Amino acid sequence: MTERDARAQLWVGTYPQPGGGPGSGESIWRVALGPDGAVESAVPAVAATSPSFLALHPGGRTLYAVGETPAGTVTAFRVEDGDDGARLAPSGSLASGGDEPCHVLALADTVWVANYGDGVAASVDVDPGTGDLAAEGVVAHPGVGSGPVVERQAGPHAHFVASAGDDVLVCDLGADVVRRYPAVGADAGAAADVAAVLPPGTGPRHLVTLPDGSLVVVGELDARAHVLVRDGAGWTAAAAVTVSPVAEAGRDFPAHVTLSADGTRLHVGLRGADVLAVLRVGLPDGGAPVLEHLADVPLGDGAWPRHHAVLTSDVTGPAERVVVALQGRSELATVRVDPETGTGEVVARYALPTPPACVLES
Repeated sequence: MTERDARAQLWVGTYPQPGGGPGSGESIWRVALGPDGAVESAVPAVAATSPSFLALHPGGRTLYAVGETPAGTVTAFRVEDGDDGARLAPSGSLASGGDEPCHVLALADTVWVANYGDGVAASVDVDPGTGDLAAEGVVAHPGVGSGPVVERQAGPHAHFVASAGDDVLVCDLGADVVRRYPAVGADAGAAADVAAVLPPGTGPRHLVTLPDGSLVVVGELDARAHVLVRDGAGWTAAAAVTVSPVAEAGRDFPAHVTLSADGTRLHVGLRGADVLAVLRVGLPDGGAPVLEHLADVPLGDGAWPRHHAVLTSDVTGPAERVVVALQGRSELATVRVDPETGTGEVVARYALPTPPACVLES
């Protein structure tokens, strides 16, 4: 394997500096990592307003970014080659259909946006060849419901959108449910139904799908990872574990969750405790998946790990490489994780001028 093969290319979305308003210097960054996980180059690919979450069209030549502002936006950028790496050229921008969009999912012919502020999940058609946004705008799907944590669950808060076969699933932190919408076919964009109900006060934030079709949903408000098993057309809660022995609900807040390539480990960024928690996934025959905490990787005081990506680029050795967006320290941290024990360490850090919020490998 050559050194070039071991390089990872990343897109990084950012927030404004604390105390600064949207559009006060944040950008989408193009970052290249070397074989040791250290940043070899980092350049602002385009200035953008609070581009807190990114998604790449399956064709690979269009990048989407939300603008996390009270009147939210979703913008498409064409990926263009440049002398110092890929650059981004805006190709269209639309209202996101709601307030404070915080997540975007890119499918071949549709882009979905989760609007945290008012709970709206919105969809917009895209050209499957180019990834360009349709001119007619978004279709808004309002959320409903509330939860017992009054300061966070007074109303719906759509937080994450995931593809699930012919449907999309929306984690609603405010209503303690996972909503489902048809993503394709004649029913695309139809009204939601409730695919799963979480215990009151969970605050479902992000999810992953396990190899057996079960879901793991992390609760931002209860600091637990919830296993949901198939139940007819939906899912039902089967078990839950605290994300880490150090996690305490109301003090520590799980953010993003990923599944290892072999389906046997979860990685959860835990804000407050500021660790990357690693959990084993057991899939017993005929039973619900079992989660077991393996280890925590310390990320540094004040890290506030908002998002991370498990790299798929070739690397030497069995260790996983995870790049974590440390919002609180305005840093990217590369973590090496032992897949057997879950233990790991930060092997490289890189400071950005504005806080990173999203890491996307390309």
